[in-house]
Amino acid sequence: MTDTLRKLRYRQIHLDFHTSEAIRSVGDQFDPQQFVETLKEGCVDSVTLFARCHHGWCYYPTKVAEPHPGLKRPDLLGDMIKACHAADIATPIYITVQWDELTARRHPEWRVMSAYNTTPHYPGQEPSTMSQLTATWHTLCLSNQGYVDYLTEMSREVVERYDPPGLFMDILGSHECVCPKCLASMTEKGLDPTVSKDRQTHDREVLLKFFKEFSAAMQDISPDLRVFYNSGHIFKGERKRYDDYGHLELESLPTGGWGYDHFPTSARYADTLGFDFLGMTGKFHTHWGEFGGFKRPEALIYECCHMVALGARCSIGDQLHPNGIMSPATYATIRPAYARVQALEPYLDGAVYQREVAILSVESTGLAGDWDAGRNHECDDAAARMLLELKIPFDVIDAQASFDDYRLLVLPDELRLDAQMADKLRAFQQAGGAVIATGESGLAVGEERFAIDLGVQHLGAQVARDPSYIRLLDDLHPGLHDEPIVLYDRAQSVEMEDDSVVLAECLPSYFDRRWDHFCSHLHAPHDPGAEALGPAIVQKGTSIYVSYKLFNAYSRLGQPIYKYIFAGLIRRLIGDGLVDVALPSAGRVSLTRQEDKGRDILHLLYAPTQVRGKGISDPDGVMRPIEIIEDVPELRDVAVSIRLDSQPKTVTGFDAGPLDWEYSDGRLTFTVPKLYIHEAVIIERP
Repeated sequence: MTDTLRKLRYRQIHLDFHTSEAIRSVGDQFDPQQFVETLKEGCVDSVTLFARCHHGWCYYPTKVAEPHPGLKRPDLLGDMIKACHAADIATPIYITVQWDELTARRHPEWRVMSAYNTTPHYPGQEPSTMSQLTATWHTLCLSNQGYVDYLTEMSREVVERYDPPGLFMDILGSHECVCPKCLASMTEKGLDPTVSKDRQTHDREVLLKFFKEFSAAMQDISPDLRVFYNSGHIFKGERKRYDDYGHLELESLPTGGWGYDHFPTSARYADTLGFDFLGMTGKFHTHWGEFGGFKRPEALIYECCHMVALGARCSIGDQLHPNGIMSPATYATIRPAYARVQALEPYLDGAVYQREVAILSVESTGLAGDWDAGRNHECDDAAARMLLELKIPFDVIDAQASFDDYRLLVLPDELRLDAQMADKLRAFQQAGGAVIATGESGLAVGEERFAIDLGVQHLGAQVARDPSYIRLLDDLHPGLHDEPIVLYDRAQSVEMEDDSVVLAECLPSYFDRRWDHFCSHLHAPHDPGAEALGPAIVQKGTSIYVSYKLFNAYSRLGQPIYKYIFAGLIRRLIGDGLVDVALPSAGRVSLTRQEDKGRDILHLLYAPTQVRGKGISDPDGVMRPIEIIEDVPELRDVAVSIRLDSQPKTVTGFDAGPLDWEYSDGRLTFTVPKLYIHEAVIIERP
């Protein structure tokens, strides 16, 4: 295999092939030429091919496992690889791990056993939703060395036979297993199997042991082999989890239950870990495995351009028909997105995302939920959504990250601090770094006192009214006014310190709503004659504290006023942003730099989503509305201002061509004449 076929590429297909033994003619119409020509029509340069699927069957002449009983081409995998390599298409290989229905039937003793006497399909799903007669996979436990040995030998066979550039090892999660092996192991380690956190701790140890031993076994054969372990989410704060990964793939099907907020938050965290990474969407309208479902080409253009704008390469999920014929309609749908990514590639290699704001992730602390919850924390997502809508480039970081590269850290709603994190934040503040903390953020773990200096003292309680109101005492943002603003939550009860400034105060309603006294449809109005309940927003130097869980409120209600408050606080602390772009709130912006080529690239995106479906269950079993991208308006004359340290040489639109520009007082200004889904502006420096 050539070195170029080993590189992680920008235009990948993840080609599912989960094929039941009830289908007896598998691969009988596969044509290598049709296969490759269809991929080339879609501008694809890499495709993940299946060695073994969730049904437990293999698609090559294995001596360790079992070929699919209906397989008509003995080495379907090998024939695919040979055809792809001749066309310079890379071929990482897929192997299922914890879902293997054949092995689960033959070795029931290797199955995960739930503490609830049933096995949920996903972590967090209600046990009553699953039974032995449910049409879905049964999960295998990696505490069973017999299964691990079987899986390792099969994978070794694949690597020795096909020498792939990488392995995609699928379905590795925490199921709080209490099978006999896990019970014995937990007892030996002093863990209590009746305690959920102890079961999760044991699951984590089992997974990390598997990652280390499996990667070592594969790299003994192929030292440059990349191994990725897929859990459907990139978990924040668990850096040890990634010690044995070769790259990251961010599974995030927007219409399949992940939504459009999941990927940006995950991408801006993944980029801080130092890995090359892929964004992973699907051609499906809904979830994986949807035959005959097609996403709109406009959606794929937007999703893929957003991936590369945030530092990712691209992967689009497809599922091959059991007969082996590739779908021309699917690759006609994919082509516009991948043709654009292909044209953009000279401006992507080595491009480093520019930002000066970071969200200190609540998920990463492990204090606000399960270790293996499977989704971004709501507060992280809401803070990220606000910054995306405000066109403020950002990272999502954990406590292990360096704070030195950021001017502002955002601590969203529920970020309680242990001693080590508090020390690190105090050093950041003392060096002049700015902090915005909301709600419970900044409080010490297990205590009702602030662990860092935010200009307030906590009074150990919440305010006495729900809802209550904010009255702004400072002109923060043009979208705000001086009338009280309702917050549907109880604020933290705090008092300001002498050297602090109150930017807003908390006002009471007349009374809480009860059966025996209530007013109007929702709640009582604010009481003009009552004293304020205390500070709502306080500033001390370069730190601002908001007594409400502002991000949680925005996540639940989508009230733009809450976002305008946040925008005003950011501007108050760090002034004009790195980028200022006149786009609607659904617009997205990122700025990257190719240092070796002496240029910056500004990515502008606009494709508003619409809720069209009542809902689809996400991998946590939560029903989420289906957002789609279909009707995308064209925008005209988009004004842009960028802070640059020197005057540029040229400013050129990827689509628009040379642009007129001005440079004054450290800011570059220009106008993008047209924006349809995506435009990249290349700024050449002297």
